[in-house]
Amino acid sequence: MKIVSVGTVAFDAIETPFGKTAKIVGGACTYISLSASYFNSSPHLISVVGEDFPKKTIDLFKERGINIEGLQIIKGEKTFFWSGKYHQDMNTRDTLDTQLNVLESFDPVVPESYQDCDILMLGNLTPSVQLNVIQQIKKRPKLIVLDTMNFWMEIAMEDLKKVIKKVDVLTINDEEARLLSTEYSLKKAAQIILEMGPKYLIIKKGEHGALLFDKENTFFAPALPLEQVYDPTGAGDTFAGGFVGHLSQCETINWEAMKKAIIVGSAMASFTVEKFGIERLIELDKKEIESRVSEFKKLVSFN
Repeated sequence: MKIVSVGTVAFDAIETPFGKTAKIVGGACTYISLSASYFNSSPHLISVVGEDFPKKTIDLFKERGINIEGLQIIKGEKTFFWSGKYHQDMNTRDTLDTQLNVLESFDPVVPESYQDCDILMLGNLTPSVQLNVIQQIKKRPKLIVLDTMNFWMEIAMEDLKKVIKKVDVLTINDEEARLLSTEYSLKKAAQIILEMGPKYLIIKKGEHGALLFDKENTFFAPALPLEQVYDPTGAGDTFAGGFVGHLSQCETINWEAMKKAIIVGSAMASFTVEKFGIERLIELDKKEIESRVSEFKKLVSFN
């Protein structure tokens, strides 16, 4: 199945209790596409960068089979930049600097060759931009997945609800689920959010795994205890890439397929946190991924 992902291709500068980086490549669409490329021969991306974005990274995208026809390169402009510092628990962080640059006027264009996409992955962006992309696609994809965050819930809730109404899967964290639903219980929150439109809801709980809900069922995917956690940046987007990447291999997208996809997404995310930026994500092989998925299965295997 053809995957199209929309989101940022960006620069990050990261500081954690275990080290810090200068400016490195990041962005939601970068992590989604690289993660998906292990399961799908040609994920397609839609994003924007400035003239300062490195050619070697664009070449890397091409090497991984990522279709970049939807990547706008704006001459004379700079790429979106974010800098952040993580606290000791690695679950909370402070934003040190945000420079929107080309993202400020980003108007995504869906190329004609993307029109027959089967899975649309909407990375974290302004809800109005996400809605714009959905409206540009003439034939509705088999699956639309939406990632968003608390910031949009606080400043653009009505626009966000319009997008949520049009998607099949929503992925948010536990704090965002409570904010969106105004319910503390995640089970109650899930039922309220599912009434807003999506068939499936994924609530990510960081180092405590992820929950999958539909209106009748609940599934819990654990997080793998890791010896080394250097940088959680991009873990959620890597999860999304593994999730849609696995689903693109499935003959039928149903509850059972979703359960396996969550485990695959969690496995991919567990690699990303082991090094800074995309460093770990670009050095994997299929055998390593299969081994990590097996480790996840062992965590929940019992008689």
